[in-house]
This record gives sequence, C-alpha cells and structure tokens, in this order.
Amino acid sequence: MKPITVERARLEDVEAMKAILDDYARTGDLLARSRLSLYESIRDFFVAKDDRGEIVGLCALHISWIDLAEVRSLAVKRELQSRGIGRTLVERCLADAEDLGLQRVFALTYRPAFFAMLGFHAIEKSELPHKVWQDCVHCPKFPDCDEVAVLREVLGRGRVLGEAA
Repeated sequence: MKPITVERARLEDVEAMKAILDDYARTGDLLARSRLSLYESIRDFFVAKDDRGEIVGLCALHISWIDLAEVRSLAVKRELQSRGIGRTLVERCLADAEDLGLQRVFALTYRPAFFAMLGFHAIEKSELPHKVWQDCVHCPKFPDCDEVAVLREVLGRGRVLGEAA
C-alpha cells in the first residue's frame, strides 16, 4: 500500500468523511453523524489520505473536560482495514492530546483489543463524568449501551504512563 498521510480535516473533507461514517452507522458500529455535526466539530478531526489525496479514514479528539478527551468517530474504509491506518489516526489524536496538556483520553468502542494495543485499558463507564454521555441520548442503543469504555493516561508532552522521563 502506498503511503498514508494524516492531517487536520478541512471543510471540504466533510462529504468524504460522512460517507465513511455512514457506512459504519448503517451496521450499528458507529453513531451516525450529521453534516452539521461534522461541520461544527471539524477542528476535532484528523483525516488519513492516500497518495491520490482520497480520504481513507478519520478520527476525532473531542475535549470533554480540562483533563479529559475522547477519541471518537474512528473509521477506516473497510477494504483498507488492518493496514495501520486506524493506529496512525489514534496516535495522531494522542499526540494532539499531549500537546494540549490533557491527562486522560478515553474511547467507547466495540473493539477494545484494538485500543489495548495502543495502551488503553478497560474501565467501568461509571468512572467517566456524566458530561461525556451527552451524545448517547441520540444513540438507538440508549440506555442499553454495549460499548466498552477504555482509557489511556497521558502525562505531559510526549510522555505516557509507564514510560521513563
């Protein structure tokens, strides 16, 4: 596979982003996102592009509180999964979290093993502040969420829990 670049999403990327997200929303793997939601949160998103500039994946880092952010809307075109694109997108979000000085990053996922490979660990959903559930009321599975909450500690710029200073 040719090189993938990851960059901040731009307004012109919204239609391609929505198409990828809609594919996962149809199967219940992700919460559907409206165009308005994507435009309003465009600064949260990173996109992965192939060598032709086509968007092949996306991921957002949404700040929830002074020390907490969520990795959300992680999606890679199905035919390109298992090629490291998702990992690269999450790593870019983690680097952004470090740059912002956040202490913790969480995700709600059906694929906790994927996040475990990136240093996240499962937690009880009750450990997260109530504010993070504001989008959940729009989910067709609410209030019976079957996603797993995962968390990763981030300590300062470029350091994660367990690494030497």
